[in-house]
Parts: sequence; structure tokens; C-alpha cells
Amino acid sequence: MDSLPELTLSLHRAIAEIPAADWDACAGDNPFVSHAFLSALEDSGSVSTKTGWLPQHAALRDAGGQIVACAPCYAKSHSQGEYVFDHGWADAYERAGGHYYPKLQVAVPFSPVPGPRLLRRPGIPVAALAQGLAQAMQAIECSSVHVTFCTEEEWHALGEAGWLQRLGLQFHWHNHGYKDFDDFLNALSSRKRKALRRERRSVAESGLTLRTLRGAEITPAHWQAFYRFYRNTVDGRWGGAYLTRSFFPLLGERLGDRVVLMWAEREGTPVAGALNLLGDEALYGRNWGCEEEVPFLHFELCYLRAIDFAIEHGIGRVEAGAQGEHKIQRGYLPAPTYSAHLIAHRGLSRAVAEFLEAERTAIRERMEDLATLSPYRHDDEG
Repeated sequence: MDSLPELTLSLHRAIAEIPAADWDACAGDNPFVSHAFLSALEDSGSVSTKTGWLPQHAALRDAGGQIVACAPCYAKSHSQGEYVFDHGWADAYERAGGHYYPKLQVAVPFSPVPGPRLLRRPGIPVAALAQGLAQAMQAIECSSVHVTFCTEEEWHALGEAGWLQRLGLQFHWHNHGYKDFDDFLNALSSRKRKALRRERRSVAESGLTLRTLRGAEITPAHWQAFYRFYRNTVDGRWGGAYLTRSFFPLLGERLGDRVVLMWAEREGTPVAGALNLLGDEALYGRNWGCEEEVPFLHFELCYLRAIDFAIEHGIGRVEAGAQGEHKIQRGYLPAPTYSAHLIAHRGLSRAVAEFLEAERTAIRERMEDLATLSPYRHDDEG
């Protein structure tokens, strides 16, 4: 399908149809858009027609056939597993007699992790892939295209191309050159510093053994236990697990040292774990689960040990996933997230545009309010 002069867009029903080297040459360092991560989702059956995520990966080729841009795309029959909620848009359109599904989702399934979505070699503009996606929407008869958790650069470029812009909110920790965890604690107000020390002391006195496992240190037995933890958490909270049992071993096999597992055991028996993926600039928290409720253990494994790891390895940022104002008192501050949306029906597009304008204002105001809760001390505090 021609998308621009001398550029051709094709859609692929499996990421295996696109060579890993070509895909990763466009993808950069973010592990969630790597060929390895996305193929693990498909090969494990976590992403499939059966689960309502039909791969339609976009590849943009130049006149010589080289892939110069690509995007992880899925034709969706529902709005689950996305973390950018458009259920209200779908309901309104369906009530008006329209068909919101299928829609085209440019995203990393089940992963509210900001990063590049329109993956490009140097010199290829966002507009080239954006135009191709708009044509793909028409060709496969989707109501809309949604690029979720994209970069700010992509967000602005898509806005300039006429896409609707949406803001979201997460909480990220930034490494300001801390020498160790105590150095980080010293940047906090006295009250917050004491609170975190009490939390860590409580976990240390719980009788648990805590470990940080990476790459080949993570065995099949660890993944078996972690899948139990994952199911305990997901089934108890949402009633259905997206990721299959085979996904986690595949992830460990294909991403190697990029996989970092914070682990807790009691007398050799695993009781909890937190899964992270490592990029060049950030540690990304993803899944957590447990079989024993221990006070403050969730905060320790998911947030504080992630900070420990980032400081030790000189990582500039920790992104600990969606939601959670409780993260603020542990040093994670408000950060915007970005999504862009192209809706074919003009009436629905206008209505959504009005909603998003008001929502962006509310998000910015909320971020300002949350910033006042920062645990970091002022220069005149001890």
C-alpha cells in the first residue's frame, strides 16, 4: 500500500514477518518496543486473535525495500489492556449507531510504559508513518487509530498532523547523581526520610531474604513462582490474566540481562517478586505479585529496591508503572504521559476533541497540585 512517494507501507499479521535486525534498527533502546519483547508476547499466545489483539504491525519501506520505519500495531475488538481509557468514546459512538470496533492500536500490549511508538531510522519524519497509519485505518476499515504512551516529540508531531492529543499522569523517580541510597534519603525532608527508614527496617526485620536477580540468575523455578504471584495479583484485582505462563520464561530468554527481578523468599520459599526491564536510560517497573502479605514489602520491592538498582548502575530514571499517588512519598514525582488519536467520524472526533481539551487542563492542574506534595527538602531544611 503506497503511503508517500517512494515509501510503501505494509501491514504484517505477525512480528516474525519482519526481520528482528530491521525492526530494532528503528526501535532504539526501549526494551518494550524491541522485537524480542513483542515476539515473546505473540509466541506465548498472550497477544493473538483469540485475546482480541490482532497484530497489524506497520512497516514503511523505501524504494530499495529497506525498512525505514515501523510501528507495533494491533486491530482491537475491545479496549482492555491499554491503560488509556476510551470506553466512554466507544459507548457514545455505539449508542449513536456507529461501530467503534475494530480500532487500530499503536501500543505495547498490557504495558503502560512511555516510549517511542512510531519507530524510525534517522531522517524519517513522524509524519511519514502517521500518514501511512491513517491510510491503514481506512484500508482495514477501522474507526480510529490510537498511539498510546508515545514520546512527547511524537505527540507534538501528531498534533501538528491533526491528531487529537491526550495527556495522562504517572510518577517517575529521577537520579540526581546520588552516591547511594542514604544520599538519596538525605535529599528528602526529615519526616519523609524517617518514614522510609522505618519501612525498610520493618521489611528487614520480617525474616525475609531479599535478592536482586538479573538475566541468567533467573531460573525456570523463579518464573514458575513469579507466574503464581502474577496470577494472584491479577485475578484478585481484575479477574483475568493477560499474560500466559510461557511469556515470562520467553521474556527472560530473549531479553537476557535487560530483565531485573526483585525477589523475596522466606526460608528458601519464594513469597514475592517485582519484574523490571532495563533500558539505557531507565529502569521500567512492570509486574508485581506475592503469596504472603508483608507490611511495606510491595513498596520495598517495586520502588525502593528499584532506586537502589538505579543508583548502583548509574541509571537516570525509574518508571514504576501506572497510577499510585503513594509513590510520591517514596521520591517518585508527577510526570506527563502522551497519547494521540485519529478518529474517522467527524462528529465523534469533534466531541472527543472537546473532552480532551478539558481533560488536558485538568491533568495539568492535578500535576501542579501533586507537585506540592513532593517529599524532597528545601535548601533550608535538614
